[in-house]
Amino acid sequence: MWDPETYLAFAEQRERPMRDLLARMSPVRARRVVDLGCGAGNLTPLLRGRWPDAEVEALDSSPEMVRAAVAAGVPAEVADVRDWSPRADTDVVACNAVLHWVPGHLELLRGWLPALPSGACFGAQLPGNFEAPAHRALHELVAEPRWRAELGDVPRDPDRVASPGEYAAALADLEVELDVWETTYLHRLRGEDPVLAWLAGTALRPVRDLLDEAGWQRFLGELAPRLRSAYPPRADGSTWFPFRRIFLVAHRH
Repeated sequence: MWDPETYLAFAEQRERPMRDLLARMSPVRARRVVDLGCGAGNLTPLLRGRWPDAEVEALDSSPEMVRAAVAAGVPAEVADVRDWSPRADTDVVACNAVLHWVPGHLELLRGWLPALPSGACFGAQLPGNFEAPAHRALHELVAEPRWRAELGDVPRDPDRVASPGEYAAALADLEVELDVWETTYLHRLRGEDPVLAWLAGTALRPVRDLLDEAGWQRFLGELAPRLRSAYPPRADGSTWFPFRRIFLVAHRH
């Protein structure tokens, strides 16, 4: 279950990749703009601000996130991106931190891009940090016998993100102009155990769903020192947290 409040605890850091993505999407006169996987709707206003005259379409598979988006004034609907297809007037599609959850998303991209009208623009951003120390620490702890006995097989973070070159190669034969790159952000986080707090909004959700409150607090108590060792806090209390992301922009010919 997604918790919008926990996820948005680092809204500034999670918003920056979307801004960087939009900066590489050429300005077009958009009739319809789609926020594909809108989450809590906190980034949809960026699309509205960029294309104020466009019809906004927003969807997400999480009812909790959609409720938060609607409460914020975003016309969001519950839907699975795998069932989505662009309408004839869809000129802009932004897909922020969504496709890594979707098996076979390369095939979806190969279907979506040719279906867009001439001049349309599609942009996607995917986290590419699943081999980072934070995720290794989490999965090593989950795999220890005492936690494995209590948790069983915890769903792992998706390992479905290709390299920039693999995305480019897979889409190169389509009638689109591609711009594919990666960026590693070095976030300076503050507060007590900030990397743990970051993971609580994303990678730790499957663990939280399987534990009662007492078990959850025990698990956090064991994970926290491992994360502090992997990401030592500075003397001023801040913590540097590298985060790799993959970007894809496709302009339809």
